[in-house]
Amino acid sequence: MIGALLGLAAAAFVQAGDVTDAMLANTEKDPKGVLSFGMGSEGQRYSPLSQINTRNVAKLTPAWSFSFGGEKQRGQESQPVIHDGRMFVTASYSRIFAIDMRTGAKLWKYEHRLPEGIMPCCDVVNRGAALYGNLVIFGTLDAQLVALDQATGKVVWKEKVDDYAAGYSMTAAPLIARGLLLTGVSGGEFGVVGRVEARDPMTGQLVWSRPTVEGHMGYTYDKEGKAIENGISGTTNKSWPGDLWKTGGASTWMGGTYDDSTGLAYFGTGNPAPWNSHLRPGDNLYSSSTVALDVNTGRIKWAYQNTPNDAWDFDGSNEFVTFDMDGKRYGGKADRNGFFYVIDAKDGKLQNAFPFVHKITWASSIDLKTGRPNFIAANRPGDPTKGDGTKGSTVFSAPAFLGAKNQMPMAYSPQTKLFYVPANEWGMDIWNEPISYKKGGAFLGAGFTIKPLFDDYIGAMRAVDPKTGKIVWEVKNNAPLWGGVMSTAGGLVFYGTPEGYLKAVDARTGKELWKFQTGSGVVAPPVTWQDGDTQYVAVVSGWGGAVPLWGGEVAKKVNFLEQGGSVWVFKLPKA
Repeated sequence: MIGALLGLAAAAFVQAGDVTDAMLANTEKDPKGVLSFGMGSEGQRYSPLSQINTRNVAKLTPAWSFSFGGEKQRGQESQPVIHDGRMFVTASYSRIFAIDMRTGAKLWKYEHRLPEGIMPCCDVVNRGAALYGNLVIFGTLDAQLVALDQATGKVVWKEKVDDYAAGYSMTAAPLIARGLLLTGVSGGEFGVVGRVEARDPMTGQLVWSRPTVEGHMGYTYDKEGKAIENGISGTTNKSWPGDLWKTGGASTWMGGTYDDSTGLAYFGTGNPAPWNSHLRPGDNLYSSSTVALDVNTGRIKWAYQNTPNDAWDFDGSNEFVTFDMDGKRYGGKADRNGFFYVIDAKDGKLQNAFPFVHKITWASSIDLKTGRPNFIAANRPGDPTKGDGTKGSTVFSAPAFLGAKNQMPMAYSPQTKLFYVPANEWGMDIWNEPISYKKGGAFLGAGFTIKPLFDDYIGAMRAVDPKTGKIVWEVKNNAPLWGGVMSTAGGLVFYGTPEGYLKAVDARTGKELWKFQTGSGVVAPPVTWQDGDTQYVAVVSGWGGAVPLWGGEVAKKVNFLEQGGSVWVFKLPKA
C-alpha cells in the first residue's frame, strides 16, 4: 500500500522525459532505452531486438568510445542505463558520467568525495545506477545514496545509509519497484548486518528497513522519519548462538530483482560472519540465502538458504532471475556454491537443483525433498582450538570462495529457454584461524589459497537448461570470467572476457560469431537498445574486481592484464 501511494503521489508531478513506473514495468518490451540494471527488474538481461543477429553480427563495428580518464582506473563493473538521449554510467571510486547516447560526448560528471577510511572488500567498484522521475541515483563506497538531476548532474538529495568506518559500503545498482527505491549494503567481511531498505526515490526518505540476519528488528518510518517496529527477522538465537548474530554479515551487496506478477523483491544475502563456522553452530539464517520481500511492507514472505552454516564464503548474493516454465513462475539462481537452483517464485519451494560446474567438494548434492545440501563433513575447515590454537586443519574445497559464479550476472532467453551462465572452475586450500570482532576490522577467521582446477581453462560460458539440469554447450576461457551476459532475439549471447574481448556467440550452439578487443579486461555486463532505426550494443571495459586482489595462484596467472576505464558502443554499418 505504501508503494502504491507513493506511486500515485509521484504520478501527479510527472513531466515530459521523466522515467515512470509504467515505463519501468514495460522496459523489457520497449527497447528504446535501458532503464534499469538487469535490462528489466526481473533481471533476465534479454532484449527483443533482432536487427543485430546471427547472420550479420560479424559486421558489428565501433560507433564511439568514451574514456573515464584520470588515474582512477581499477575495476569497472558498471552496467549503463540509457534514457532520453543520455547514457548514465558509473565508474570506480564512486563516479558517474552522463554521455550523449548518439555521439559519445560527455554531458556532465559527478565525482563523489570519498573519505580516507573507506573499506571496500573487493575493489573500488560500482555496478550501476537507477533511473526514476528526472533523477539518476547510485550508491557510494562510503555508504551513501546520491540522487542527481539527469539533465544537469546537480545533486537533488543525498542520504547516509550507514557508517563506512564500521565496514559498510555500497556497490550495487539500486532497484525501483512499485515506486520505491530498494537498496542493499556491502561489508560482510567486516561484521556488518545485512539489510534491504526502501526509500521514496524522489526524496530519499526511508519507508521501511528489513535486516537479513535473524534476530534483528525491521522498521517502517512515518512522514517525520520516526521508526516504528515492524517485527523481528526470524527468531532471536534460533539459528545463531550467543551474540554472533549482532555482527552476522549476510550483506545484500549485489542488490535485488523484482517480479510484478508476484509482488515480491528478491535479494541474495552474503556469507555469515566470521567465516569460522564452528563458532556459530546452526543454520545462521538468513545468510547465504535468497529472501523474498513484500515490496509494500518489507516483510520476508519466504527465504531459501543455499548454504546453511556456510564455512567457505559461499555468498548467496547471486541474482534471482524470474522466468516462466510449464505454466508457472520460477526463479533461477546460479549460486556461488556451484549449484543451480530452480525455485517457485511465489512460495520459495525448491523445484530443482543441480551442479553447473564440474567439481564440488563441500556437498554431494541437494536433497530435493528437504531443500538442504548433503554435506561432506570431511571437507569443512577445522576448528583451530582443537590443534595448536593458531590454525585449524586445512581442507581442499571446490569451488573456491570467489565462487562458481560471483558478481557477473547471467542472462535468460525466453526464445531458447536457456540460462547463460558465466562459470569458473577453481578450488582452494582453506583453514580456520582464531578471530574476534573489532569494529571496522576484517572479520574472516580463515586463510586460503585459490588454485585453478584445469590446465586449459578457468572460465566457461555455459548454456544451462533449467528443466533438465543439462549443460547444453560451453565455451572455455583461459582467464576467469568476471563480466555479465546478455541474450537477444537475434539469437545471440554477448559477454566479455578479462583478456579484453567483447564476444557474440550463437545462443543455440555457442559458436563464436564476433569479437572485439576493448583494450582492457571486460568485467561488466553488456546492454543493447535501439535509437531510431539503429540497434546499438555497449559494454564497459576496465580490468579489476576481486580476482587480482584475492585470486592467489589465479591472480598470478592473469597479472599481465592491463587496467582501464572506458565505454564502447557498437552498431552495424549503414548499407
